Amino acid sequence: MHGPRTRQVALTFDDVPDPRFTPQILDILSRYHIRGTFFVVGNRAHKHQALTTRIAREGHVVGNHSFSHPNFKKKTVNTFRTQILQTENELDSIIGYRPRLIRTPYGEINEQQVRWARARGYKVVNWNVDSMDWSGIGKEQVKHNILNNVGPGSIILMHAGGGVGSDLSGGIQALPEIIMELKHRGYQLVTLPEMLKVQQEK
Repeated sequence: MHGPRTRQVALTFDDVPDPRFTPQILDILSRYHIRGTFFVVGNRAHKHQALTTRIAREGHVVGNHSFSHPNFKKKTVNTFRTQILQTENELDSIIGYRPRLIRTPYGEINEQQVRWARARGYKVVNWNVDSMDWSGIGKEQVKHNILNNVGPGSIILMHAGGGVGSDLSGGIQALPEIIMELKHRGYQLVTLPEMLKVQQEK
């Protein structure tokens, strides 16, 4: 849910890759020399391989966000395993490694699934600051949701992809000002492996 209580925060982006939004987020991070952590949906990675490659090539960390974005809470451990491994294989073929980090869609996971993941060396990561950017809110509300709740070791949830009709413009517009304000407050913006002191690869 969060990292050590140090002056570090991690920007994380779910539901990628998405050609409508992911390139805009990548451009902003590049401009400010920030590396983020991107949780990839396997069937999207298969469809948008060049964009998946760009995420990794530009120095960002790739995590596993399932193959088809189901709610795992009521799914069997077998379904969970299949979704994680299918995405892992897809990503290995595109970016050349199998991610250690897993974030489940909606943050939903049951005890059996956690145990399966832990026994196989994965790290399941949720968040403790939710931008709510996926809901179509405007720039100022996204900024408020993050900057009023951030603290040492915060893991910030944003999105760089969405479903049909998604509007992430509020988050995209807010991101430069969020980055500048976090730096002004003395935070170092890091990837999840840097914050949690784990390898990005399994």
